[in-house]
Amino acid sequence: MTKIDSDSQLMEYVQQVGFLPLLSSGIRGFSAEDVVDDDCRYVVLPDGGWDWPLWKWKGTVVTEGNCVYGKFFDKKAGFVSRDWWPDLYNYRRSQHPAPEAGSIEEAILMTLREQGSLITRDLRAACGFTGPKMRSRFDAYITRLQMGCYIVTEDFVYPCDKHGREYGWGWSLLTTPEQLIGREACLCERTPEASFRRIVDWLSSLLPHATEKEILKIVR
Repeated sequence: MTKIDSDSQLMEYVQQVGFLPLLSSGIRGFSAEDVVDDDCRYVVLPDGGWDWPLWKWKGTVVTEGNCVYGKFFDKKAGFVSRDWWPDLYNYRRSQHPAPEAGSIEEAILMTLREQGSLITRDLRAACGFTGPKMRSRFDAYITRLQMGCYIVTEDFVYPCDKHGREYGWGWSLLTTPEQLIGREACLCERTPEASFRRIVDWLSSLLPHATEKEILKIVR
């Protein structure tokens, strides 16, 4: 296989495979990190800075690549094409019931729905998670909601230096899938079990070297 060396090629690849973790998934060859050219991986520069084309591409792929992005793969981030999104949404919602009334997860979702989208730190503040050691606790709630397909990443926001140049790792701009692509684009006519089997069968054909346990770990 020819290694990917541009964001446009990565967009095409996501459409081909349907599901693609960003970084190592535990399955050989099944991540964007595995399929990009060596020159597009993380490198430390002589001046102490860094360059990582893949990291920079992900925002473009999320906003222009006809896909959905979030922590969907065993709590790790990655892309799902819009063609496959309804099946993942259908199955995961059956496994992760809607947050209970009065719960922290419900408060997070209500805040996002009211605001439309918020970067993680602003959402955390809006939900009152401002005390010491609150960040990791809040991030755990966000991860669970992403695994249930309740929250997705709309884009990435970067701070700028005094010269207007972006720097740093960036912040996820979070929203709900219904707000991002519309409720109709999330609906699936299959049963959750049928969606589950369809995803497992597809990934099994795509990754013949992976074990059933490895496949299920990614899907569930």
